[in-house]
Amino acid sequence: MTTLGDRAMQDLVQRLKTAQESFLRHYPGESGQRQPVHTVYGGAQLFKSDTTRKLGELSVKALATYGNDPKQFAEAIGIDPRNAAVVHARVQEKLKREAVEDFRIDFEDGYGNRADAEEDGHAAQAGAETAKGLANNTLPPFIGIRIKTFSSAELGARSLRTLDIFITELVKASQGKLPPNFVVTLPKITFAVQVSVLVSAFEALEEKLGLQSGVLKLEPMIEVTQTLLDPDGRSMLPALLGAAKGRMVAAHFGTYDYTASCNITAAYQHMRHPACDFAKHMMVVAYAGTGIMLSDGATTIMPIAPHRAGAGAELTEDQKRENQRAVYGAWRLHADDIRHSLENGFYQGWDLHPAQLPSRYGAAYGFFLAGLPAATERLRNFVNKAAQATLVGDVFDDAATGQGLLNFFLRGVNCGALTEQEALATSVTLDELRGRSFLKILANRRKQV
Repeated sequence: MTTLGDRAMQDLVQRLKTAQESFLRHYPGESGQRQPVHTVYGGAQLFKSDTTRKLGELSVKALATYGNDPKQFAEAIGIDPRNAAVVHARVQEKLKREAVEDFRIDFEDGYGNRADAEEDGHAAQAGAETAKGLANNTLPPFIGIRIKTFSSAELGARSLRTLDIFITELVKASQGKLPPNFVVTLPKITFAVQVSVLVSAFEALEEKLGLQSGVLKLEPMIEVTQTLLDPDGRSMLPALLGAAKGRMVAAHFGTYDYTASCNITAAYQHMRHPACDFAKHMMVVAYAGTGIMLSDGATTIMPIAPHRAGAGAELTEDQKRENQRAVYGAWRLHADDIRHSLENGFYQGWDLHPAQLPSRYGAAYGFFLAGLPAATERLRNFVNKAAQATLVGDVFDDAATGQGLLNFFLRGVNCGALTEQEALATSVTLDELRGRSFLKILANRRKQV
């Protein structure tokens, strides 16, 4: 016997259903789609269709020169020596196959302020080179451009003109195609209207160039304190997502501009500063569950040897040791920064130099291999728990946790840290792993009952 009655119960349940549908539209969860482990950026004036291939060749050379021994490499970047051989072999393979996952053709910090005619020319050239790379299959899996900030009307006009010229030249040269995972990065955002203006520019370009509606995507950079809190003290981060109208795919943190906006002097501006952790956790809170990918900033100490052999002259033993110390010190700093990012839920960061790519992948691979045993056991137990609940007719309502566990393996496999066979030890099938959805795993288990 119930007191509420069928009609009242139906009305209450319908209210829950309506609210739940609204919630899920805003928080669809992680898609399981591939996220690059880094963004490498370089000045637009230097970009060529095969730039990332050449960066890969330089990264292979850096590993061979300073990290050829697996144990020394593991010690240099601070990973478990028990995983040294596996990490080293997988890093070598990755650098030869796909050293750069994401590249940003930069018209901002890596480019500087130039005469309008010069930037016009570089924008057209970069668009044509991107089209050439698309045709020759020399582009990385992810690519895009970073335009200048919209923080003033003058810079905004210059930035929009660069975007227009680049996209127009790219589309013309590629016969209407954009590279897969193409994105436009907007730096130093101070109010949400800047994102709205970029979206309006996208809409106009798509219409006039005959591109599919919605194909142009964006990612804001969180680089100043005003991007976190608006003048009324409210978080601006959700407003940026709303202003993007479904076009936002990621949010990138700018370490050095942000710390400067906090009046932190240059000597103390670094990736692990508490001010950076605060800002990045604000990003996590704002975008968790929305499907927006998060990226950390860059380590600016480069693994560059101070001594070079001259014509007909060999380096002394002391110079060789100094070179090794310099590279190892920069690698260790980079790897420690990467681990800090990974431990705090940031699976992507920015790289500035090809010699950083060995430490990028070495640190990431060491992280995934160190977490593999525990993650394997947890996901296996979780899948079994879900199957048992289905078997007895219970509703299993913790799919988000299952998706989070599955994402560990998806990220590890995507970047080359883990093999598919290692992921299959969790009891998921290869089809289920490639399906990228824990809800689909549950559906498969229901079919088996």
